[in-house]
Amino acid sequence: MVLKSLELSNFRNYDFLNIEFDKGTNILFGDNAQGKTNILEAIYLCATTKSHKGSKDSDIVQFGMEESHIRAYLEKDESEIRIDMHLRKSRSKGIAIDQTRIKKAAELLGIMNVVFFSPEDLSIIKNGPAERRRFVDMELCQLDSFYLYNLNHYNKIVNQRNKLLKDLFQNPSLKETLNIWDSQLASYGSKVIERRIAFTQQLNEIIADIHSRLSGGKENIKIVYEPNVLEENFEKELWKNQEKDVKLKMTTVGPHRDDFSFMVGDIDIRKFGSQGQQRTAALSLKLSEIELVKKMTKDTPVLLLDDVLSELDSNRQNYLLNNIGDIQTIITCTGLDDFVNNRFEINRVFNVVNGTVHAGQNGGV
Repeated sequence: MVLKSLELSNFRNYDFLNIEFDKGTNILFGDNAQGKTNILEAIYLCATTKSHKGSKDSDIVQFGMEESHIRAYLEKDESEIRIDMHLRKSRSKGIAIDQTRIKKAAELLGIMNVVFFSPEDLSIIKNGPAERRRFVDMELCQLDSFYLYNLNHYNKIVNQRNKLLKDLFQNPSLKETLNIWDSQLASYGSKVIERRIAFTQQLNEIIADIHSRLSGGKENIKIVYEPNVLEENFEKELWKNQEKDVKLKMTTVGPHRDDFSFMVGDIDIRKFGSQGQQRTAALSLKLSEIELVKKMTKDTPVLLLDDVLSELDSNRQNYLLNNIGDIQTIITCTGLDDFVNNRFEINRVFNVVNGTVHAGQNGGV
């Protein structure tokens, strides 16, 4: 699959943009805060319906405007697909595929798969469990519509249950409705847990070899899923912790409190790994994500690298760049020195300056 072109209007700092990409490596370069990452954000939105930053639609629409538009043209299986996205400040977004409006955002998922890699991802190993859950959720929601359905329902019920727990302070008689929420929470949550178990197994089948090569054969890595509660015990644990939840006014049991550990031998590198080990593991994880998308979709994702090369040493840079040859890649950076020094093949170059994009020559710099 190839992203052929992208059009933006009233999107972040872009009044209007029409940019055509090469099927190989595309470089967006320019100073910071000029709008490079905004282009990647628009691509990610077209693939997932969400901002990689977690931004609301109202924050994405250009200041002073009420609406923003994204249009993407894809080439997939020798056919062209058009995706239109209509972001509005005060209403939910509208999405159309080949000019036919879709009723559910989930219908978009799987048409274009993307892998997004930013400097923040290099800290995924050492940071808190929320970021590791987010990584898993972002990938699974692209690949598995059932997971998206179950996760969305689970999160809604957690929020409703938490609201009920707060309301109990004023109206204790509502407590008898807790069991109804608990039953639904366990139903959707068990499916989330089950899929995360399978996803961890799938990643482990891929990451071991990548990490071994990336570490020069010195390290073996394994991802360990740490569920907050087991599927078969979920409803029972909710019931056991009801009094605690009422006191704390929050749901303390469920996959929204899961974590994932990264073991190199017997060492949990979340806590005891060096920064180098943690960064190598994060890079291995992202490269594994690419391979998993290929394996599950029988297609290649679009790789979005947001100023990540400046955060990697030359060995990790070279490994990354040498392993993305068959994937359409869109890279942001502040300068082109890294690519010139590495004699890396560049197919198209764009200079981004204050919300305008100037196309450079193809085939190099």
